[in-house]
Amino acid sequence: MDHPPQPHHEEPEQSPIPLSPLNRDPLPLRGRVALVTGASRREGIGYAVARRLAAYGASVMLHHFRPHDESQPWGGDDVEAVADGVRSVLGDPNARVAHIGADMADPQAPARVVEATVAEFGHLDVLVANHARSGGDGTLAEITADMLDGHWAVDARSPLLLAQAFAARHDGRPGGRVLFMTSGQMHGPMAGEVAYASAKGALAQITPTIAAELGPRGITVNTLNPGPVQTGYIEGELLERVVPMFALGRLGEPDDPARLLSWLATDEAAWITGQVISSEGGFRFT
Repeated sequence: MDHPPQPHHEEPEQSPIPLSPLNRDPLPLRGRVALVTGASRREGIGYAVARRLAAYGASVMLHHFRPHDESQPWGGDDVEAVADGVRSVLGDPNARVAHIGADMADPQAPARVVEATVAEFGHLDVLVANHARSGGDGTLAEITADMLDGHWAVDARSPLLLAQAFAARHDGRPGGRVLFMTSGQMHGPMAGEVAYASAKGALAQITPTIAAELGPRGITVNTLNPGPVQTGYIEGELLERVVPMFALGRLGEPDDPARLLSWLATDEAAWITGQVISSEGGFRFT
């Protein structure tokens, strides 16, 4: 038996919900280019930062210096695998990843790396100076002029030269960011690391000055202290001693500082400059 046709009721057209200025863009770095130095190991902070920036829409130039890693207990990594790991999370289909090797102890290297980035991508918006020298250090009684000069060259001089080259090549578009890395030396002693701590301390102290110079051009400058982060070197007795120093009861992981660094690269952080910021899970020396 056929059923009589039912009356048709059209659903009222739904008007789109207007977007608020408070809605977050899922790709806040779309169209921007970032240079991340010291992004040579998949266990490192630089790799985690690069992946975050890529996931936010940026194209990324990865800097590495494999001979340094190979001289350390953790050894080197496969640079192509590092780059592929960043490519795998690219948020924008038009974004790309490239990489370049350079020894930041060479005073010409920072400018060469910045120039290579601009040549590859056309411009540069974000600089994350994450690289650092490990080893070749000592107590006050042990350090030599060569130890001090070696750490100064890599840990303080080269980030400043990178910032200089970045400022010279930045084309004035919105979103200019310079991000340095320090090491918590302002919170307590770093036994046996006089050269490293002094170089990183200089970088932290110069941050407000560089911010004041670049601020009129719309470029923000901040420095991050990530605290102890498990990048493959915290083991055994050191692990047992360090974990209780964290208020949150665990070691830092590379993505912990990476989240803050990546946010500082976005427009949401446009009003933050000249700051030295700690992201270290409540870590305190005891």
